[in-house]
Amino acid sequence: MFNKLHAFFNPEQYHGWGKRRNYFEGWYFKVISADEQDAYAFIPGIAMDAAGHQHSFIQVLDGKKKTANYHRFDSTSFKPAPKKFEISIEENFFSSSILKLDLPGISGTLHFTGQVGWPKPWYSPGIMGPFSFVPFMECYHGIVSMDHTISGKLNIEGKEIDFTNGRGYMEKDWGHSFPSAYFWMQSNHFSTPGISLKCSVAKIPWMRSSFVGFIAGVWLGDRLIRFTTYNRTTLKKSFADEKQVLIVLENKKHLLEITAHRDASTELASPIRGFMEGRIEESMTAVLEVKLTDKKRKTILLHDKGRNAGLEVAGNIQEIIV
Repeated sequence: MFNKLHAFFNPEQYHGWGKRRNYFEGWYFKVISADEQDAYAFIPGIAMDAAGHQHSFIQVLDGKKKTANYHRFDSTSFKPAPKKFEISIEENFFSSSILKLDLPGISGTLHFTGQVGWPKPWYSPGIMGPFSFVPFMECYHGIVSMDHTISGKLNIEGKEIDFTNGRGYMEKDWGHSFPSAYFWMQSNHFSTPGISLKCSVAKIPWMRSSFVGFIAGVWLGDRLIRFTTYNRTTLKKSFADEKQVLIVLENKKHLLEITAHRDASTELASPIRGFMEGRIEESMTAVLEVKLTDKKRKTILLHDKGRNAGLEVAGNIQEIIV
């Protein structure tokens, strides 16, 4: 019980203590080399179906080659640490500061420094804000780090890749299923280092109905500007076609306009009622055109393009078109 309570106020930690069925939890480690020639996402997690069958996994997405591999392990290999964010799956280790891999064709260790977390006061623990206190959400979300520096090397299929001075991003999800429709996008490769954007729009089941929820944050090197369902932000535009995704968010102080230019994507496994039986498409080579305006001062805080952008357009997107 104490492990669950401690994790509640620390979203990056494992939340599945005592769970036996209809549950998943996964972390997303994005790593981009300094020369931007190599881009990978490593996704460790645990999955439990309605019958109680369980397994752990590590998905590997090669963003440049646009390939993905799903490494499956026995559930007993998944070992979370209590009261801190540390996950072991056999000889693989994941935390906010270290990623160690020992997979077929992939080995090595990366270190992370200068992590930028999302604020987590007791009354609003993480990016979910007050929705963290709602016990029946189908999917919860957490930001581990909006941006950080990487050091270290990985040997991937016989090629040694040096990620030193590259940039990384970390987040996570837990619950029983991904939303039936959502947009998700992220980049921390803008013209000026130290800028990062994350934005998502999704259909959120609520009681016997649903609503279109959204979360976005722009890290400007020394401050985080937030656009969320719970901070009086309005979703002015949410649209997608085969070439782009358009998102416009506005609150009393700021206006955020995003045009995501889509690129070819790669299929990944996703959770449905706890088990990784769904399929989503993710690109790591999209481009995000971003304009952030300070309405009160009538100044443009950011007008730039984010490279190496992660982008997912999933489900029946007509449900989230605004």
